[in-house]
Amino acid sequence: MTRRLFCTFTMVALLAVTSTGFARVSGLPDFTGLVEEAVPAVVNIRVTQFGDRVTPDADSAQNPHDLEQMPEFFRRFFDAPGGPGHGTPDRQGAGSGFIIEDDGYIMTNHHVVEGADEIIVRLADRREFKAELIGSDPLSDVALLKIDAKALPTLKLGDSESLRPGEWVVAIGSPFNFEQSVTAGIVSAKGRSTNQQQYVPFIQTDVAINRGNSGGPLLNMEGEVVGINSWILSSGGGYMGLSFSIPIETASAAVTQLREHGKVSRGLLGVQVGAVTREMAEALSLDRPVGALVNDVTDGSAAEKAGIQPGDVILKFKGDTVEMWSDLPPLVGANPPGTRAEVLVSRNGKEKTFNVTLDALESDQEGNLLGSDTGSRQSNALGLQVEPISNEMRRSLGDPDGGVVVTRVESDAAYRAGLRPGDVILMINNDKIDDVDSFDKAVKSVPEGKAVALRVMREGITRFIAYTPAAEE
Repeated sequence: MTRRLFCTFTMVALLAVTSTGFARVSGLPDFTGLVEEAVPAVVNIRVTQFGDRVTPDADSAQNPHDLEQMPEFFRRFFDAPGGPGHGTPDRQGAGSGFIIEDDGYIMTNHHVVEGADEIIVRLADRREFKAELIGSDPLSDVALLKIDAKALPTLKLGDSESLRPGEWVVAIGSPFNFEQSVTAGIVSAKGRSTNQQQYVPFIQTDVAINRGNSGGPLLNMEGEVVGINSWILSSGGGYMGLSFSIPIETASAAVTQLREHGKVSRGLLGVQVGAVTREMAEALSLDRPVGALVNDVTDGSAAEKAGIQPGDVILKFKGDTVEMWSDLPPLVGANPPGTRAEVLVSRNGKEKTFNVTLDALESDQEGNLLGSDTGSRQSNALGLQVEPISNEMRRSLGDPDGGVVVTRVESDAAYRAGLRPGDVILMINNDKIDDVDSFDKAVKSVPEGKAVALRVMREGITRFIAYTPAAEE
């Protein structure tokens, strides 16, 4: 009888494990072996941007006797660094990086070395080298350095595509110049994007990342690099549990081009896209809010030549599913100009496939885009991002007279007042809004620190919403 009860209990326990899909494990992972192998290949990077060194010539130099006759206040002024005859001081910064080839190639962030006149790399064994900047790409925030050294320890590059939310990851870097610091956490999400870096599907983790960690490796439990630690989301400048890393595939693709060409070239589809809301999905005969809504198509672009039109909803690009509008730019940008790709769209509830040949995404010397497959215009004093209303969208919104559609609400004040993506702005104070140009003009005329009244249409109903934009917005 006792044996039967024991067997029954054992079966219940096994069924419980099977039904939940996981078993409870006591204790936490041991990272010591992983860290011991990885640390030698992680480096500290110190950068200097030289100031203006102004040395007075013999004719303009102050006579010591003249200085003695000056009041104390003025003598301090002339002797102080940065005063006349001294110029501006050097600016210094620090970050992290990791060795990817034993002959001295090092991967780090663009923002770590941006504008640097001198880059010094310190290895884990305390040796220091002056580094050469091979190339840097602001759109992916990736940079490639080279030091004159041989037989260096390296890190193996892994596969970020196989990462799953909940998986353990480790970061190594130099937060606040505390070199070789190790932190651990889990993958929180994948495929995150920002308006500033639309071409990077960031890995979100809860690994503690702080100033100085930038450019360091994010490692999986096999000790392989799956990402480059890039930035944190914080209201006060410190770690708050939201850290973002560049997937190693994105970084590696950029580094390959930097090494071969000194810059990164990306493909351009030539569309301006926005989010598909629940109401929009219903109006466009979609079974759920999915894909990237084409708000506009650039004249003469790859998209226009292929036959893509405003009102189309892009569902797939080269076989990859586009769940939301922010998925599209990284998918397109990962391909070089001239790439041929199939684009699956939904038009009036029916799926259509178009064959496109990508144009080149161009940027200026500072990396600012001259043309892109963007979702939203940059924000403004009102803290809103808006887009023109396509003909298809206008019909679905009740055919408003003029107006622009809100694609993103960045301002807390605007959100608290009730503004939401999908709202149509018809007036700002007493100015009628006909299009994006009139919106921009009206925003510029809004007095700073004063309340603004917006006439807004939502689901066919018009009302006024008023709020005071924050000064920093």
